[in-house]
Amino acid sequence: MIENFFADYKNYIVVPEDDKHVDEVYDPKNYAAYYILTLSIFDSRLTTWKDASKFEIDVEKSIKTVFRDFNQKQREKYHLQLLEFDRFKNYFIVALSAKTKFNPGEENERISYVIDRILTNPFYVGQGWFNFIGEKGKVARKLFCCSYKEYVVEELNHSKREQKYENISELIPKNGEIKLIKGSLKREIR
Repeated sequence: MIENFFADYKNYIVVPEDDKHVDEVYDPKNYAAYYILTLSIFDSRLTTWKDASKFEIDVEKSIKTVFRDFNQKQREKYHLQLLEFDRFKNYFIVALSAKTKFNPGEENERISYVIDRILTNPFYVGQGWFNFIGEKGKVARKLFCCSYKEYVVEELNHSKREQKYENISELIPKNGEIKLIKGSLKREIR
């Protein structure tokens, strides 16, 4: 073999793209469907999350670690966000955002797939949550009980009353009489 055969190898180097998009910020406009999930442990050995300390597991840190990894791997389909966690309760609240809208009647199947197939293993094995479930849960290899409800966002600018005005004088009638008008509250998602 000729010693200098690969002398110009630097012209052929292709640097792999970084799979971790850490700087990626969640934007709800990029998603078509939103669900609020309540997750609790199936066949739980815990009465509250505070009891997890006897297994030397920081539950909140585990959730954040698994969700960060999930969001990096599933960024083309789903996004999970922890909404509520209380050490004195036995459940936590999560927001699931999906890039595509689920067909009616398909929600249960798709959410079960995300929870049971994609999310369970990182918690069960990776974070040691198998310690939280009893024998019945270990046999079924089921970690979570899940309930959900679709989160529906109303359009903010669908009526004339909700428009923003540049000048307050536009609101004052010509006769100079000002009346207090009750308006609907605006809700924004951030």
